[in-house]
Amino acid sequence: MGTGRRTGRRDQEATTVPEASTAAGNAPRSLAEALRARDDVGLAALLHARPDLLNPVPGDVTQLATRAGTRASVVRALDRLDRFALQTAEALAVAPDPCPYPVLESLLTGGENEAARAELPRALGTLRDQALVWGDEDRLRLVRTARELLAPSAQRPSPTGLGPTVSEATAGMSPTRIQEIVAALGLPATHDAVSAVTALTGLFTDQERMSALLDEAPAEAHQVLGRLVWGPPYGEVTPQPTAPVRWLRDRGLLLPASARTVVLPREVALHLRGGLAHRSTAPLPPTVGARREHRPQLVDANAAGQALAAVATVEELVKSWEHAGPAVLRAGGLAVRDLKRAATALDTTEPSAAFWIELAYAAGLLASDGEADERYAPTPAFDGWCELPPAERWSVLAAAWLPATRTAGLVGEQDAKGRTLSTLGPELDRSAAPEVRRRVLGLIAELPEGGSPDPDALLDRLAWERPVRGTSDLRARLAHWTLTEAEVLGVTGRGAISAFGRALLEHRDPAPPLAPLLPEPVDHVLLQADLTAVAPGPLRRPLGDTLAVLADVESKGGATVYRFTPGSVRRALDAGHTAVDLHAFLAEHSRTPVPQPLSYLIDDVARRHGHLRVGAASSYVRCDDDGMLNEILADKRSAGLGLRRLAPTVLAAQAEPGALLDGLRAMGYAPAAESRTGDVLVARSDAHRTPARSAPVPVPDGPPVPDATLLGAAVRAIRAGDLAATAVRKEPASTTDSPTAAPGELPRTSAAETLATVQAAALTGSAVWIGYVNADGAASQRVIAPVRVEGGFVTGYDHTADEVRTYPLHRITGVAELAEDQV
Repeated sequence: MGTGRRTGRRDQEATTVPEASTAAGNAPRSLAEALRARDDVGLAALLHARPDLLNPVPGDVTQLATRAGTRASVVRALDRLDRFALQTAEALAVAPDPCPYPVLESLLTGGENEAARAELPRALGTLRDQALVWGDEDRLRLVRTARELLAPSAQRPSPTGLGPTVSEATAGMSPTRIQEIVAALGLPATHDAVSAVTALTGLFTDQERMSALLDEAPAEAHQVLGRLVWGPPYGEVTPQPTAPVRWLRDRGLLLPASARTVVLPREVALHLRGGLAHRSTAPLPPTVGARREHRPQLVDANAAGQALAAVATVEELVKSWEHAGPAVLRAGGLAVRDLKRAATALDTTEPSAAFWIELAYAAGLLASDGEADERYAPTPAFDGWCELPPAERWSVLAAAWLPATRTAGLVGEQDAKGRTLSTLGPELDRSAAPEVRRRVLGLIAELPEGGSPDPDALLDRLAWERPVRGTSDLRARLAHWTLTEAEVLGVTGRGAISAFGRALLEHRDPAPPLAPLLPEPVDHVLLQADLTAVAPGPLRRPLGDTLAVLADVESKGGATVYRFTPGSVRRALDAGHTAVDLHAFLAEHSRTPVPQPLSYLIDDVARRHGHLRVGAASSYVRCDDDGMLNEILADKRSAGLGLRRLAPTVLAAQAEPGALLDGLRAMGYAPAAESRTGDVLVARSDAHRTPARSAPVPVPDGPPVPDATLLGAAVRAIRAGDLAATAVRKEPASTTDSPTAAPGELPRTSAAETLATVQAAALTGSAVWIGYVNADGAASQRVIAPVRVEGGFVTGYDHTADEVRTYPLHRITGVAELAEDQV
């Protein structure tokens, strides 16, 4: 870690004494001094709140202060403030610098808002903890970068609605014009513009004199001021302004901002507002109450039904892609037509289908296969997931949903370049999504058991917690999607959090509380005379898999209805089942007698199945019944197949075998494919699986939050670096060969002097200060106590690292002895 000092404006705030800081005593004179005065717990709290400051670990407190004042870091810190803490920072940005606590309190309370007065210490403490504010209560200072970001300007209006100060507004004004304003106000003439501006500021901040001045203003002038007082403070004027505007402009109550624009000075606006920086403050978070309360048992039962449906939906979706999954777009993601097909197959809307697809992908059950003709297909993990009990299968889905950063709600929208965002595409990650999901569920969990929140109140609460525009807008949309997704997934029921949803939120296994609420899988169906079968509950896996091949799902719900058709029976025969197998299967698993129409259907399809044989010539049709072949040739629908007779029992075709099979089936026949040896082929292909794939890793929202071990090590490193940087060194004799190092620079000594000094320190057991450059070229300062010097290396106890280390002598830039009272 390099600890070389940087120069520039940010570093000046961190290392030098501000011009206005003349307080006596132990008051910090810079942000670095304020941070240095913190204990280890306080430094760890700052690094925990702003983990971006740890990348890399600062070499000392000065580097930490400099990094805490950079624009990117300050913007991130401001984005995470609650509304009242942000309003406090905005008030400091328009207050004098430094600002006494009573002035800040007056800006936020106007002397009347007791709630704001009570909450101000908390808000100010938040800003101090985040290192956005430093100084004691007599001299509060907002970090310079934060002031630049929050202070009002013509290009960036402030949420306070205030404009520039008199000094800022008159910066480009001619001295003659300023003197004219001073004369119009009846103030003594001055010899320079600075004194005139000071006099104007003094008048506008004097309550009594300002009140007397405004008492003289025409009524229309008060109306003009009333339109500007709460912002925006800019107004357009004509080349020949009205008399009230001229009266205000002549007395400096309106100052020119451009050729046709005037601005209300900040001091005037604050007087008119009664000293308030904001029209309204929000010191307390909005309350999220229960809009409705349900019996907890009803909530859990409703959520359990949704959970079971979610598991079935994901299984149905992934299974539908195991033979011929949709292609991957060149830019990544799923085509719109494939999303529509998935929605039709699942009997749901396209946004809902996008959610289930993204959920399966997040759980690692679905991925691209990586082939040349890349397609989406189930992963090997899907087979293991299917074997789990239903409650554990739901746990896998819910555990993937909660921390996922992929946001299905964005599908169909456009990115910054006007490209449509697609399902499974690369641009769907939103790093704020996991935190919003947890916060929404956490707020619901705080309600009485069985309580569902008012969505509007919940969104108001989230907007209060993260009020920065852009951040707040995205969080509102994420919260809306969270409420919808949590309900269809079963984390909530009727808007209230379920028992297993609460377990998920508390990092407990949700399967135990969910399992008793799910129905046991059944091993039977109820066959009916209308060629349907009713499954009175979830089916056991072998039964469900076979029935899905033999029949088509007609309706879903508490009981699934399957319908038997000639096509579905033929599908079972194509998969290798015989008519005898199907009769035995139905007789074994039906609690009702097998209806005669169903038996007839199976026998009729089986009798015709395979009577025609299709093989590769390009393709051919073979049948022992030449009359049937004559019938096919005479049918006009066979014209597109390119059929011609080769023999009394054989027709040749120009179409491929697959197309020929489909064409004959469309004509009402039941052909079967055959191999080169004449055996019937099982048409059902093996389920396709991708190579082993891991679930997508969520995109973090900035640097990860450090754990206690990393925080402790970082604090020790910063303290040790501070020790090395601030250690008092003996001033060497001024010689040409050994120049004195300037403050903050590495010492520079010759190789001979370096060797002699560390050898002497090893003999006397004293500590020395060294400059060291590692193999990566990073420079640092260290305090070491040498114990052995040999072979071109020095070994000693490093006070900076708090351990024994060995350093190559050729990488030591210089060495200096410490003062007597140092380590």
